[in-house]
Amino acid sequence: MTDAAAPAPSAPLYRADALVAYADALLQKAGLAAPKAAVVARTLVEGDLLGHDTHGLALLAGYVKELESGGMTRDGAPEVLSDRPAAVLWDGRRLPGPWLMDQGMNLLVPRARELGTASLVIRRSHHIACLAVYMLRALQEDMLMLLACSDPNAASVAPFGGTQAVFTPNPLAMGFPLSQGGVMVDISASITTNGMSNRKRAAGETFAEEWLIDAAGKPSNDPQVLFDQPSGTLLPVGGLSHGHKGYGMALLVETLTAGLAGHGRADPPEGWGATVHVTLHDLNAFGGKEAFLRQMDHVAERCRANAPIDPAKPVRLPGEGGLKRRELQSKNGVRLHPSIARSLQDAEQRHGLRLAQALV
Repeated sequence: MTDAAAPAPSAPLYRADALVAYADALLQKAGLAAPKAAVVARTLVEGDLLGHDTHGLALLAGYVKELESGGMTRDGAPEVLSDRPAAVLWDGRRLPGPWLMDQGMNLLVPRARELGTASLVIRRSHHIACLAVYMLRALQEDMLMLLACSDPNAASVAPFGGTQAVFTPNPLAMGFPLSQGGVMVDISASITTNGMSNRKRAAGETFAEEWLIDAAGKPSNDPQVLFDQPSGTLLPVGGLSHGHKGYGMALLVETLTAGLAGHGRADPPEGWGATVHVTLHDLNAFGGKEAFLRQMDHVAERCRANAPIDPAKPVRLPGEGGLKRRELQSKNGVRLHPSIARSLQDAEQRHGLRLAQALV
């Protein structure tokens, strides 16, 4: 799950629909075609609604800069490189990742209904924002969804036992429905993310634990080591003692993305972006939806009813807190991390918009 510190209860509240309109307008003023801006804006706000506040509107200022510089393609369509009934490869042409994901889901859903399983790999996508957001579609469509993402243009995570970065955090997500609600897993092969590291460094903060190593391999809780020369790295999941697990997960994501795409770290870097793998499984193509729910509802109940280590912190399912947070924030307003408003000030001045107009 994307790590994010909850905004302070005193943080201002914003109307979700007004945030979408604000982001949509800012993206269009930066040059993004209107249909694409609408999808990107909605995706970013959904990230904040779910509580993944390093991968919601925190990304908007960066997206605007990429549009203005030409790093993100403003209009057009992906190039179809291979198209078999259940396996498709696109060149995303550095179009906005959230829009490519939306188009990809529209392609895959009917194919998975017909064939049982359908996969799409996208090379040269721009950044795709919060992976958990796309799991909402899986819950709505009664499908099991797997999503993996790597960025071949950057590296901040060393392989287990090493000191030099090879991977990005390489997130992997999964979503599926339950009779009530659903499960949305959004995890990374590294203990923490680049987004959280950047935020803590900007605030002069350190992590509670030693989740990084410096260039010599010494454990550290200071995100500054990522920016030192020579630079340190994020640790893979499992840390110094069991980091082989995160290392293996990073390699899994690389094979699903760069390997199947035929495009990745072996190619010249092009800037902030992503290589993406999406697979949808239709529950009715296997044991059937009812049988799936009988099994997974049982597992979910065993988890929820499990005796907790701390009675004040009962066991919950991945995504359960996010879905509740989304429901409440949709009704009562969204609390944004204070750093988000600050990050948008320059773009607002250039384009004549004000985030404050979205306040409740």
